[in-house]
Amino acid sequence: MKVLKSKSFVGLMAVLSCLLYVLQGVAQKPVRVGNVDRPNEPSININRQNAQEVLCGANLNNLYLSHDGGDTWEAIKMTSDYGVHGDPVVISDSSGRYYYFHLSNPRDGNWIDRIVCQTSEDFGKTWSRGSYTGLDGTKAQDKHWAVYNKAKNEVYLSWTQFDAYGSRKKEDRSNIMYSKSDDNGQSWSSAYQINQTSGNCVDSSLTTEGAVPTFSNDGTIYIAWAGPDGIRMNSFKDGAWLPVTALIDSNTAGWSYEIPGINRCNGMPITICDRSKGENEGRIYVNWSDQRKGADDTDIFLKYSDTKGDKWSEPILIGKRGGKRHQFLTWMAVDQTTGALYFVYYDRSRFKDNRTDVVIARSYNGGKSFKYKRIKQEPFTPVAGKFFGDYNNIDAHAGIVQLVWTRMDDADTSIWTYRFEEKKWRLKRLRKE
Repeated sequence: MKVLKSKSFVGLMAVLSCLLYVLQGVAQKPVRVGNVDRPNEPSININRQNAQEVLCGANLNNLYLSHDGGDTWEAIKMTSDYGVHGDPVVISDSSGRYYYFHLSNPRDGNWIDRIVCQTSEDFGKTWSRGSYTGLDGTKAQDKHWAVYNKAKNEVYLSWTQFDAYGSRKKEDRSNIMYSKSDDNGQSWSSAYQINQTSGNCVDSSLTTEGAVPTFSNDGTIYIAWAGPDGIRMNSFKDGAWLPVTALIDSNTAGWSYEIPGINRCNGMPITICDRSKGENEGRIYVNWSDQRKGADDTDIFLKYSDTKGDKWSEPILIGKRGGKRHQFLTWMAVDQTTGALYFVYYDRSRFKDNRTDVVIARSYNGGKSFKYKRIKQEPFTPVAGKFFGDYNNIDAHAGIVQLVWTRMDDADTSIWTYRFEEKKWRLKRLRKE
């Protein structure tokens, strides 16, 4: 039977559709980024000069460019005079320049003996051959991250230095290193150790890892990491690093843990400072996961400090639906134009087996409450023994949120992205608050 739709009915449906659009924001469907080489460990960046330009990196030497907000992608294989050997980290500066950081594997050097930075000034079409920092004999330089400071036109970089990667010898130690560039990545300051307590070199919970730099509007630089004495932070202020590190969380369960179906997993901390000039300006956030409630119950946590790292809030639980389930591999972003918080992580709360969802969490009030959205995609089931990768990523700017993650189907990895745009009414409200 044909159903006749009156003009009023059509109009009502249009109004309801618009209302749903306003309440939820605008979102694309999940999009696959690249389809070769079993990529993992993706990093993503929205260009600050043109939000339609999005850059994504993935292991080992994959680079993907989108000119339409992540709907379509073109793939590039990165090369460098120092080799390109994974751990891709992509950021951009206020002029639209891209930075691609990665590990090294030079023909005439040692495997991962430095952190390499390549830059592009034409939206990723061409790239410099690369500069580097951290070279120290045969020591291994690993697990880096970077951030750009527009006010000072500086790039801050932190990472872990291993005396001998994987060594179980007591004399071999791991430390957190820092370097900066004040000439757009052409050169770097000498690497400087910022931790007090060294870790081992096993690449486990007693190793110092997870250093992600951030900074406040007053120019203070903050870097937190996990290791043998918990999650710690050091701060750079008045021209020097503090002689004593601050304890954020005891993290007695450690940052290295097992997830069924994942060959290795970690809960290393992510650190970001709110520079939005809103009510939470200056607040430092640290986000991590651990198994303090048992090996069958992985949780995601958030702590914050409004006292420049001196005192910290109680841990805030993110994404818990009750029962013993796994939520893991979290990453966090702050939209520095609004102060809104965004998280991406894996979630198994709907299942009793290893099927895995991807979830985006949002907080518009500094972590007091959260909204959750499960990405509308079939859950995947990873296979142990196949390298899955150690991190995902999320970026947010001016109400646009772009997340990227790895999934595994039939033992093969692929990376996927999802773009969410906040509605204008919410952005206005956040800026007013």
